[in-house]
Amino acid sequence: MRAAILLVLTLLVSGCLHRPTDNPNVIVVGVTSGPNNLDPRIGTDDVSGKISQLVFNNLMTLDEHLQVVPDLAERLDHPDPTTWVATLRPGVRFHDGHELTSADVVYTFRSLLDPKLLSPRKGAYKMVQAIDARDRYTVVFTLKEPFGSFPAQLVLPIVPDGAGPAFREHPVGTGPYRFVAHVVDDRVELAPFVDYFGGRPANEGLVLRVVPDDIMRGLELRKGTIDIVINDLAPDVVYQLQRDARLQVVTSPGTDYQYVGVNLRDPILQDVRVRQAIAYAIDRDAIIKYLRRGLAIPASGMLPPMSWAFEPNVATYAYDPTKARALLDDAGYPVKDGIRFQLTLKVSNLEFNRLQSTVIQQNLRDVGIALDIRTYEFATFYADVLKGNFQLFTLQWVGGAVADPDILRRVFHSGQVPPNGFNRGFFHNARIDSSLDRAAAQDDVRLARPIYDDVQREVALDVPYISLWCKTNVVVAQRSLTGFHLLPTLDFIFLKNVSRTTTDQRAAR
Repeated sequence: MRAAILLVLTLLVSGCLHRPTDNPNVIVVGVTSGPNNLDPRIGTDDVSGKISQLVFNNLMTLDEHLQVVPDLAERLDHPDPTTWVATLRPGVRFHDGHELTSADVVYTFRSLLDPKLLSPRKGAYKMVQAIDARDRYTVVFTLKEPFGSFPAQLVLPIVPDGAGPAFREHPVGTGPYRFVAHVVDDRVELAPFVDYFGGRPANEGLVLRVVPDDIMRGLELRKGTIDIVINDLAPDVVYQLQRDARLQVVTSPGTDYQYVGVNLRDPILQDVRVRQAIAYAIDRDAIIKYLRRGLAIPASGMLPPMSWAFEPNVATYAYDPTKARALLDDAGYPVKDGIRFQLTLKVSNLEFNRLQSTVIQQNLRDVGIALDIRTYEFATFYADVLKGNFQLFTLQWVGGAVADPDILRRVFHSGQVPPNGFNRGFFHNARIDSSLDRAAAQDDVRLARPIYDDVQREVALDVPYISLWCKTNVVVAQRSLTGFHLLPTLDFIFLKNVSRTTTDQRAAR
């Protein structure tokens, strides 16, 4: 059906689409929504994070093996269990021309300790006692107690010393692109930063074009008014577009994790038997096969299979409606007038989310649960999630967010309820809290690994998240583009190496 719609729209609006730039060397990227906040300390939505990857650099970063490696730091030393020392690259420039120094790094991290800054990242730094500049290029982090995953907390974009409230509208970073303009609900324009320490981008800039609808993004790719869409097309649209000789499809194993979030304050969902029943009732294999066109693998938990801490031997919930019904009976919810009870599922208005929600709705109806699906624009939907205003919701952890196992602490520790962290479902398990505290204190990953294994097994049994799938990365682009090197996290930083072939440039002119 969607393929037919794509064909009809191509014929109807072929003359109505326009490329937002006349320069063929500016790459136009299709995105689903505009950014919520361009201050990387605060903006944690998907598009804000992607722009951050282009405009800023992290102190440390993740490589293709999900290992923490230097970025703005030249090296990271660990002289004792509670001290970490970052030595900065000299000569790195912000977009306004001033040199990055230890003052900028100290300011960035200290701001996250300031109670006046409302950032969901704050919970990652509760163990920090002091952040000090030893000299112009050296920063010393002193912790209250040992924390083996602390290097992963240094994967944070660095902002200039003194960045205030207006920074969210006019960000200044050290990354390969400098911010030019943000036209709300339309586009974000970025220009190459010629003094970027990693080398000038291969193209002449980026336009992140907001196209909320899957079909329209596919149509604009087909017409050439968008150059590339990264992990933001419905799989059946990808299936249709891969037949177009003018386009290319590039895939790689990914880390993006789709789940159903659960509000543990809800009297029905507080019962673990209900949560397990919902998990058994959802047919993940059908979602992956028919909705995702095979572009995913079933997820058993938050951590991706390529993570060093991934534990495969956990409770899983293969499609089993008979077991789901038995659990609901045991929980004291018999069928009356065709249903046991009703729940509400909130989702954003992307087409794939609507389709997936319909499958989940039918799956739950088959075991006696009436599911009311409520669809919202992303900003409204995300605001409700942050406020805990939901029973169930679907969302996706993207990029490097799930690369380090400390994400388990940020999501499932009872001390990480917003605004301190990401425990948006108000999950509380004292045993898991204790295990996560012990894992965080380990300097040696060999000692931390069995603790994280236990946490993943315990979380799988308690079902605060209902795991759905782990995405296969998919990039659809004009065939004239070259320079793709996709990380598992599919960070947008790879765009700095993307350019258009000389032949196609001449044709576009």
